[in-house]
Amino acid sequence: MKTVHFKNVYVHSAACSGGPMEKDGLLGSEIDVTFDDIYCGEKTYEMAERRLLASAVEAMLKKRNLKAEDVDCYVGSDLINQLGTAHYFMKHINQSFFGVYAACSASTLSSAVAGMLIEGEFCEKVCAFASSHNATAERQFRYPNEYGIQKPDTTTFTVTGAGAICFSSQKSDIQLISATIGKVIDFGFKNVNDMGSAMAPAAYDTIMTHFKNTSTDFSDYDLVVTGDLSKIGHQVLFDLFNSQNIDTQTKLSDCGLMIYNLETQPVFSGGSGCACSALGTIASIFKKMKEGKYNRVLIAATGALLSPVMIQQKDSIPCVSHCVVYQRCDV
Repeated sequence: MKTVHFKNVYVHSAACSGGPMEKDGLLGSEIDVTFDDIYCGEKTYEMAERRLLASAVEAMLKKRNLKAEDVDCYVGSDLINQLGTAHYFMKHINQSFFGVYAACSASTLSSAVAGMLIEGEFCEKVCAFASSHNATAERQFRYPNEYGIQKPDTTTFTVTGAGAICFSSQKSDIQLISATIGKVIDFGFKNVNDMGSAMAPAAYDTIMTHFKNTSTDFSDYDLVVTGDLSKIGHQVLFDLFNSQNIDTQTKLSDCGLMIYNLETQPVFSGGSGCACSALGTIASIFKKMKEGKYNRVLIAATGALLSPVMIQQKDSIPCVSHCVVYQRCDV
């Protein structure tokens, strides 16, 4: 697995959006744009997800008084077939676009690609974005919410929201310093209602590979956070480290546990989806880095690479995890 190191890639601006559940969650006050209606004022869930993405990108641009055309290239992803949200959003943006698919690990993969474009001096500014919507994702990967299917407690709850980060070579208080591109791992899990357990081995593999490639361990980071393993998958990952006598030093966390209040909100085992790690990164981690609470953070977003057809054919769920490392800078 390849680890890429960056010397001149910085977070120029970042913003995120969320739906009503996210607004009422643990990070609600830190989300830039929130909606009271899961339709976000639109006619369909798909259009609602586009509204969420547009709102996040618009807020990101506004923070730096940028226009859409000031960004040289956009790199983005979502969970809808053929990247429906990203493509329908980008048709209104007259700029180059890389569509990447990595399921729920899209936020870190898009950031890694953006970093390479900046480091290679191919672009001056690149926007990396990711979005998801609870209703669109449930319809595609499990059952439409309207069916009222009873779900087990191991189920994760897809985050309704979007996140956008503009990277540039202009120095700022947060620097992207490295990225490890994961490989596809399949431990034979087939339960679509327990994707956290399916993704945990991929997260473990990528984090351990990153440690090996960079000669680091948990002691070198203030926080090591996964994307959306949530309560069940997070415990599986902790057990994997513990089985190898690796001390996580209470630094291991998960974005799926940051967004909702599991005691008061009906989200089963916690958050998931492309927007899960995006909101966790932008609304929580970046904020704490700016406040000086974190100096170096490793984010390993995770993705279950299933499709409805493969699951209907009783196939297993291959997974992937891509990680990035952010470092606080004194500017």
